[in-house]
Parts: sequence; structure tokens; C-alpha cells
Amino acid sequence: MTSGLAGPKLLHFSTDHLPETDRIGVWREVYGQTILRLDIEPLPDRPFQADVRMHALPGLGLISGTIHGARDRRTPALIADGNDDFGLMLNNGGGVAAAQCGREATLGDGDAILLSCGDPAAVTRPWACHYLGLRFPRLALASIVRNIEDLVAVPIPRGSPGLGLLQSYVTGLLSNIDSLASSALQRLAVAHVYDLLAFILAGPNDGAAATDSGGVRAARLHAIKTDIVERLRSHGLTINAVAARRGLTPRYIQRLFEQEGTSFTSFVLAERLALAHQMLNDRRQADRAISAIAFEVGFGDLSYFNRAFRRHYGATPSDVRAQARPD
Repeated sequence: MTSGLAGPKLLHFSTDHLPETDRIGVWREVYGQTILRLDIEPLPDRPFQADVRMHALPGLGLISGTIHGARDRRTPALIADGNDDFGLMLNNGGGVAAAQCGREATLGDGDAILLSCGDPAAVTRPWACHYLGLRFPRLALASIVRNIEDLVAVPIPRGSPGLGLLQSYVTGLLSNIDSLASSALQRLAVAHVYDLLAFILAGPNDGAAATDSGGVRAARLHAIKTDIVERLRSHGLTINAVAARRGLTPRYIQRLFEQEGTSFTSFVLAERLALAHQMLNDRRQADRAISAIAFEVGFGDLSYFNRAFRRHYGATPSDVRAQARPD
């Protein structure tokens, strides 16, 4: 559960930095009461440990990490602060239970749940819980998702439409958070997350209207690119194979790349050339034949590899390797 996240772009809290006797007290006072406006209590006979990172973007708080042996409560006294944000918690592994608005739920690996900062709630983690939390203003989605209050504390099962896209997109944001240096990029990223949240929460009927929204397209393209990069060395990397894995049509994938001013083939070629360039600069692979490197990164024609490499880098593979060798 997330509440009033504010402050620097990045906050990192870990009990590993605290004496064992002070951990729960400091965690409760600083992380709970001051930062997130939560009452945190240890669970009896359970070791308490936590390590979380928090990022603040305009209109969006992101929290990722691991906590176990504690219960987080949004009490009536804390609700008096007037914060009525929503929070979406994704359970990436471990045990977690949530209770709010008369509903109780236990989340399995990959499940998610929507919680409200404006109502009393409790989130219990008796075992290590690896989670990802998103906090966003109520008004960001209340006008888009009808009866959003009815969705509070209702589990969103793993595999629900859009949930995997959201996880992939937000994980990518966290991995490249330093690239969001400008406020324009931050607002764009937040808008994409809002689109995905609306798609997930609106349901199969209302959500259909959001299928081609900017956020969904961006998340799908990110997932497709990740799929490609993970399989660059495969000679079976084709647009049809990617489409089948992602549950999309080849033409739709091609349109996603066209909107970026490129194509599926051009992206694959550039990534394979970049991988080959990296390997040619690796002195540990200095004795490997260039043809072997070309074949490993997915090229079946050495002449085509040499021509494409020189056109892309303005130098031959042999030139790049020679420059990487020590004198």
C-alpha cells in the first residue's frame, strides 16, 4: 500500500543500514509515519527486514523492494491527513494479504490489488514479499474508470489483460530512471502508466477503448523490443515468431515500429550489429573468428554482415577489432 510519497527523485531505505535493536523503531518513524503515512508494526515470531526504493515522478510514486515480518496499516488517525490517492500493489513473489473496505484478499505471485489511501486498510507480509507499488492521484483515473471505488481490495489475477504490460513498462522505467531527466519525458512516462492502469481497471468492455492508447502502445513496443534483444542470437527471430509469442499480428507490430520511424527489420539489424560491435571490442574474444561472431549474433551471410557493419559504423569489423587490441 502506498500513501503520501513526496520528496527527492530517489529514496532508498534498508534495515541493513540500521542496528537490529533500532530497525523497527526507525523504520516505523521515518519510513512509515513521516514518508508514507503508515503505521508499521512487526509481526510476532517473524524476523523483520526491509529494503525499498522510492521514486517520485509528477503525479506518480513508484516503490519497489522487499519487506517481511510486518503489517502496514492506514489508520483512521492517519487518514485525517486528507490523502485519498490510489495505490496499485503488484506481488512479484512471496506472501502478502490485504484488507480494506470489508474485503480481504491473499495475493499469489504475479497478482495485483488496488488500494485506497482514503480508507482504513492493512497489508500483512509474514514472509518475504517482493513487490512493486504505484501511487497516483484519485482524479487521474476516477473520471476514466467507472465505479473505481468498487474495485478497491479486489484482487487482479496474474495474467489479467494489461497487467504484464504494466509490470514490464514500469520495470523498464525503474531500470532507466536516470534517462527521465526532463520534465517532458517524466510527464510522458506518467501518461503511459495512466493509460495502462485505465486499461487494466476499466475491464474488458470499457478497457477495449484504451487498447490502442499511447501508454498501451508504448508498453507493447517496450515488451516487443525486450523480446527481440533476448533472442538476438536466434536464427529463428522473425516478426511472425514475435507476434505469436506476444499474441499480436505481424502487421500490428510493424505499425508500432513505423510510428517510431523505423521497422522491425531495421531494429533487429541495429541491435545485432551493436552486439557484434561489443563482442569485437571485447579483448577476451580477440582470438575468435569474425565469421563466428557474425553467426552467433544471428547473421547467416558473412558478406551481408560485413556490408551492413561498415555502412552502420563507417568501419569494417576488422578495423574495429584492430582498434580494440592493445599495442
